[in-house]
Amino acid sequence: MNFQVAFSVEQLIFISLSKYDKSKYASQMKQHFGEYIRQLRAEKGLTLTQLGAKLELDSANLSKIENGKRDFDEKRLNLLAVEFDLNLDDLKMEFLSQMIAKKIYDSSCSIEVLQIAKKKVNYLRESNAKQKNQTSNEK
Repeated sequence: MNFQVAFSVEQLIFISLSKYDKSKYASQMKQHFGEYIRQLRAEKGLTLTQLGAKLELDSANLSKIENGKRDFDEKRLNLLAVEFDLNLDDLKMEFLSQMIAKKIYDSSCSIEVLQIAKKKVNYLRESNAKQKNQTSNEK
């Protein structure tokens, strides 16, 4: 018997967050980053123009972001975190997971790419730690 199991990109990213408290991210994983911004804006009662001004964006571009037609700019994450009193690290994780999910989806890659990426991240961290140790030993 051959079985094929299909998972959405969001489900796969959720599964890959094994070392984190998944319940913390469950509600956000069901929507793209722009929808999350729209939800935050609506909960605070802000118009597109009001939030756009705080994020240094015009309302048309913010609308495109909320509708998934344009990507949010990473350099504005701090402004978003401050405006909605959000933890910047959690917000970055949500933003980056969206970017990764979109790239995997657009490229029609298998989910194995996440496992390979995890190994590469570990390698980069180990290499960086070795370089720091070598630099500190030379001083």
